Amino acid sequence: MAKYKIVHYLNQFFAGIGGEDKADFEPEVREEIIGPGGALQAALGADYEIVATVICGDNYFGENLDAATDTIIEMVKKYEPDVFVAGPAFNAGRYGVACGTICKAVEERLGIPVLTAEYEENPGTDMFRKDLIIVKTGNSAADMKNCVPVMAKLIKKLATGEEVLGPKEEDYHERGIRVNYFAEERASSRAIKMLLKKMKGEPFETDLPMPKFDRVDPAAPVTDIKHATIAIVTSGGVVPQGNPDHIESSNATKFGEYSIAGMDHMDPKDFTTIHGGYDRQFVMANPNLVVPLDVLREMEKEGEFGKLYDSFFTTTGTGTATGSAAKFGDAIGKKLVEDHVDAVILVST
Repeated sequence: MAKYKIVHYLNQFFAGIGGEDKADFEPEVREEIIGPGGALQAALGADYEIVATVICGDNYFGENLDAATDTIIEMVKKYEPDVFVAGPAFNAGRYGVACGTICKAVEERLGIPVLTAEYEENPGTDMFRKDLIIVKTGNSAADMKNCVPVMAKLIKKLATGEEVLGPKEEDYHERGIRVNYFAEERASSRAIKMLLKKMKGEPFETDLPMPKFDRVDPAAPVTDIKHATIAIVTSGGVVPQGNPDHIESSNATKFGEYSIAGMDHMDPKDFTTIHGGYDRQFVMANPNLVVPLDVLREMEKEGEFGKLYDSFFTTTGTGTATGSAAKFGDAIGKKLVEDHVDAVILVST
């Protein structure tokens, strides 16, 4: 009997190539088992074979999304695997986004079952949980021994066509998919039992879990705008020429802070935009369209407000996971509070 074939995707770190200094590593395929693939192969057993490992640096993937995806698709296609597996990525944000992106592309373009594994706070989980089966992991690679057996079990099911059960039974992240089934007890009886448990303060499970939405109270108005310090924060992707912090054009996993001290406008010789979600030509010619430094300096000189903060903060909003955005906002907000900033202008596109 022929073995089931697996193609495995890793980033430069888990492939043993290097850390941040090798994050621009271009896609490469090796016909060998590498890094976490060893544990995965052992858990899969003799009837399954990792026939190839695809490696790509996190920065390269994020900065060359379409080209990297197309290249990797061709690499995977060559081996005609029964299952494509990426990761586990744990809480590595760029890696998680790459795993989710390439898994979705392999499934859609090649029709091959896919699987990845990520921590609940990884931005890749938030972005792709509705599209993919993403096995739950801990915060770090220390959880490898726990997540690999779960991955192996699901790989076997995907390869053989066996039914994959729900997220609680199989230990993957909720996907928001509802499936009809015949319950042993009618709805009215279940509802009464739930109500009684709720009244007694006992734990119970609802048949219809509702999504959880963040509730953010609006900030109090600025009481003295004439003496207020104002900061600029944008999701429009305006960065210094050369994009020194390698902020991704979409699916951003980081933000940047850049000085505007002593500047009266955003000069296109110094600034550009790397945003992947709108026609950039106008902003590349005039970055003030997104970061309105020219107008704000005029207002500052005219006394409309007290002072403009010496830096602006920037990222790209397109495709960026809400979990990542929340982390950006928290980090930026703490710094602005420490520096006694009174208000922020949030500029999008």
